[in-house]
Amino acid sequence: MMKILLMVGLGSFAGGVLRFLLTRFVQINSMSSFPWGTTAVNLLGCLVLGVLYGLFSRGLLLHTETRLFLTVGLCGGFTTFSTLMNESFLLLKEGNFPAFFLYTLLSFAGGLIAIGLGYLAAR
Repeated sequence: MMKILLMVGLGSFAGGVLRFLLTRFVQINSMSSFPWGTTAVNLLGCLVLGVLYGLFSRGLLLHTETRLFLTVGLCGGFTTFSTLMNESFLLLKEGNFPAFFLYTLLSFAGGLIAIGLGYLAAR
């Protein structure tokens, strides 16, 4: 279990550093107030996570620690949005539409409400 935690932690560290660098690079070069850096990170993270799970479903067998390093660690540290989208995709793929709608509603609307409440509480 310690090895798994270490691999996830290392992946998260690498993903977080990559997120910071890419977000900053894109945002500076966009010369815009629109959050292009975050958008780029979220979309790239979704693409990478989709590719990984696609490869896993085709039989790419990696050690559990390596898979967790790449998915939970690296992609999760890079953007948790990719995890949200992957889980939403899996619910759609399974045809579990009620769970999909509940999950996306809670994640988006609930997240906005939580941000607002947190902001108000800190003021």
